[in-house]
Amino acid sequence: MDSYSAAPEKVAGPPNERVRRGETPISPDDDPFYQAPLGYEHADPGTVLRSRDVEIGFLGLVSQRVKATQLLYRTTNLHEGPEVAVTTVLVPAHRESDVAYPVLSYQCAIDAVASRCFPSYAMRRGARPIGAFVQAEYLLVIAALAEGWAVCVPDHEGCHGMWGAPVEPGYRILDGLRAAMRCERLNLSSSAPVGLWGYSGGGLASAWAAEVCERYAPELNVVGAVLGSPVGDPGSVARRLNGSFFAGLAALMISALTQVFPGAQDVVDRHATEEGKLLLDKLQTMTTAQALWQFRHVDIGSYVDMTADELWDLPEVRHIFDETKLGKSRPSSPVLIVQAVHDEIISVDDVDALAAEYQRIGASVTYHRDGLCGHLLLHPLSAPMTLRWLRDRFTNRPVDEHKTRTMWPTILNPSTYLGMAKLGLITAKVVLGQSVERQPLSTTDAR
Repeated sequence: MDSYSAAPEKVAGPPNERVRRGETPISPDDDPFYQAPLGYEHADPGTVLRSRDVEIGFLGLVSQRVKATQLLYRTTNLHEGPEVAVTTVLVPAHRESDVAYPVLSYQCAIDAVASRCFPSYAMRRGARPIGAFVQAEYLLVIAALAEGWAVCVPDHEGCHGMWGAPVEPGYRILDGLRAAMRCERLNLSSSAPVGLWGYSGGGLASAWAAEVCERYAPELNVVGAVLGSPVGDPGSVARRLNGSFFAGLAALMISALTQVFPGAQDVVDRHATEEGKLLLDKLQTMTTAQALWQFRHVDIGSYVDMTADELWDLPEVRHIFDETKLGKSRPSSPVLIVQAVHDEIISVDDVDALAAEYQRIGASVTYHRDGLCGHLLLHPLSAPMTLRWLRDRFTNRPVDEHKTRTMWPTILNPSTYLGMAKLGLITAKVVLGQSVERQPLSTTDAR
């Protein structure tokens, strides 16, 4: 164990703690647990700075019978500077002490700046972040736990909600895994096989982790990454969503990127109307659903002194979108990309280009290009296939070279419905607050 973790008395701030059952959680903005302790920047990335057990609640209401531990750890930002982040780690209730079971890092589609949308807060009992998509994704977190795997759910946007920032989500994900494996109370093996999984905004974060892993955390045994509808080209997404029902997603990303790139803030200062500046500030406090509803069908060009197309073509904006585009490095582990052809949010052309680029630079890519599902439906329906693919990576099965590109719609696969039946049973237990024993969805998927 590193010396920093071994000497908690030197850490300024609350010690390791156990949150009292039924206690209403404090917002991350006000919770001392999230504050960086004195001297943390001298610790190695992945060092555990604080830990606590927390109570999980489905939709913030129904107490869950799961063991959940939160870790504050040292990580790295886009500019290679030190920062802190939080991950929530769930471990199976029953385990064989001599078995190094797999560890999955599940990246939620946070897609917001407001801290009440962070998984570490939104999954806790008593939290009421209405409109945070994290609460629905909890069902897939539990499905992964039911496989018998430990699951890390990091706040991959960091403590300041940097939605859309390049590279640094990967650092936070990998350092969260390092922290989980170093935390003695979790008793995870440092050599355990590791998987990554996320969809949409979570797929984007997972892709960054897959791209930087070989350079940043080569000691982690990452064996596979599932990138569900990753936002491979944020610039293309911004153009596509502007004026659509989902324009709020682009507005949220712009609001966050003004904090990441000084050039973005300069563009706002020079070209945004007073109303536009006020709305960008307001977006900092909105949940994802709130932003979607308020900004539905909005033309972002109406809040600047030019058209939206002229805005996207500004040199400063083109630079930002170039920096946030995926495909800069080769994922060292096999990758499964899942994408709907008729996705109304993420263009299949952008994901086609990302898959082709990964293959060009030598990555092992399996691409499920679904011909019937839309963006929202594909994630749950592809869960059995995804979990089976991850199970194969965890058990060292070779990637099937004959299935590197699949077109058969998930919705027409009979095994999908067997998996959905199991997921329905898991959902029922979650809603009733019952313990979810081992019940793998992965065994329902046909080969």
